[in-house]
Amino acid sequence: MGDSRETFGPNVFVTGFPVKHSRSPLIHGYWLRTLGLAGSYRAHEVSPDDFPGFIASLKDGSSGFVGGNVTIPHKETAFRLADRPDELSEELGASNTLWLQDGLLHATNTDGRGFTANLDERHPGWDRSGRVVILGAGGASRAIIQAVRNRGIGEIHVVNRTVERARELADRFGARVHAHPMAALNEVMRDAGLFVNTTSLGMDGEAAPQIDFSPLAKNAVVTDIVYVPLKTPLLTQAEEQGFAIVDGLGMLLHQAVPGFEKWFGTRPVVDEALRALIIADMEKH
Repeated sequence: MGDSRETFGPNVFVTGFPVKHSRSPLIHGYWLRTLGLAGSYRAHEVSPDDFPGFIASLKDGSSGFVGGNVTIPHKETAFRLADRPDELSEELGASNTLWLQDGLLHATNTDGRGFTANLDERHPGWDRSGRVVILGAGGASRAIIQAVRNRGIGEIHVVNRTVERARELADRFGARVHAHPMAALNEVMRDAGLFVNTTSLGMDGEAAPQIDFSPLAKNAVVTDIVYVPLKTPLLTQAEEQGFAIVDGLGMLLHQAVPGFEKWFGTRPVVDEALRALIIADMEKH
């Protein structure tokens, strides 16, 4: 007889378009197995045109799912269609985690919590610095800015090729956030304790510009939200220049924790075995 846990436990999804590249089923499947919990977590691809109908079926129970994760390009629509988006989602205008509760569809965004949890695990004390530099002003940078601001960082400098986009984020997230063009990068890095790359520079082996990290504080840490490759060109440069680095894989792993706890009732742990499982999968593709 087959394993009956999937039949009787909560059914959970990750949806996007496309979604076949998602490693979320590996992450949640690992936790379900190791914790011995009933339930399933599977990729469920939905096109933008079909997404409102999918959310309607989630709300009325006909989908068979109790909630799930939402990835590109559905995060903004998921936020708009949720009955009860939380404050994090409201400010970001995007949600990546949905769950049914008391007949209503609730939503949050766990990307920022995943980012800070990764740093807390890999480089505790990173938040003692009062100055952070964030490279990039795209959609991925929003949750990072929100998270470091909410942690109490006093100065957040967003540097972007198009300074107008950085200014939009400064307007959105408040007086502690400052916008700069790329030409100001060297200047704003001075004595910063954290440097974050939120751009796609160096993703999948593509070349990345050379950056002089020497203006950073001596004990600064450099991190990248890209995790393929695990050690991006920017992280390699920073390490060669003597700085501590934190890869982006932990952000992916830690952002999954709050959702799993909502759906399955148990808070999972990000351990080295899970990290090794995902790295092995990355090496296969």
